[in-house]
Amino acid sequence: MRKEKNKGVGHRKRLRGKLIRAGIESLNDYEIIELLLTLGTPRKDCKDIAKELINEFENIHNIIYAEDEELLKFKGIGEHNIFGIKLARGIIETFHKSKLMKKNRIRSAKDLVDYLYSSMGYLDREVFKTVFLNVKNEILKIDDLFVGTVNESPVYPREIMRKAFLYNATSIIIVHNHPSGDVSPSKGDILVTEKIKDICNTMDISLLDHIIIGKDKYYSFAEEGII
Repeated sequence: MRKEKNKGVGHRKRLRGKLIRAGIESLNDYEIIELLLTLGTPRKDCKDIAKELINEFENIHNIIYAEDEELLKFKGIGEHNIFGIKLARGIIETFHKSKLMKKNRIRSAKDLVDYLYSSMGYLDREVFKTVFLNVKNEILKIDDLFVGTVNESPVYPREIMRKAFLYNATSIIIVHNHPSGDVSPSKGDILVTEKIKDICNTMDISLLDHIIIGKDKYYSFAEEGII
């Protein structure tokens, strides 16, 4: 029993050494997931379960952005095991947000989508974000304003305007996700966009875009010529 445990410790040590010496590209996908799983349970052998996850989810991206409940269905995975998965997810989101906040100017939806995919593309509930910008189209703040159910979130334009004045924003971009993955705008999405645009016009604030985010695709009202 002790020999098996020592074998597992030696295996993880070799993986970590390989990563340090040759970089992450030297590892197989399942080995990367194995190391993430063992961050929370360093004495547990996670090689087989890592291979099982790759077989089930096909790639690292899908595992990192899988819901916790999906991961916990697998025998051998507990709350501590998915610590590394959550950490990786958080690092990716933080990296993209930091990179985004350093941009001199937001020119289109494409400037935002990497951060939006990482922060909300995997969610199973609708979240409504607002990006507040200054006169140079530099980001002042990004706020999660409303959280809803699987297929809708309540939107209160008055709260959006309150925040815009609070941050001294001259323009905004509104964003929400579709957990279904279908980014086609609903009638409700179109009506909300029109309502917010009308209010923005009366307040001398520009509504630059409404972006709908799916797991790996997006819909931009501006790119489609609707705004």
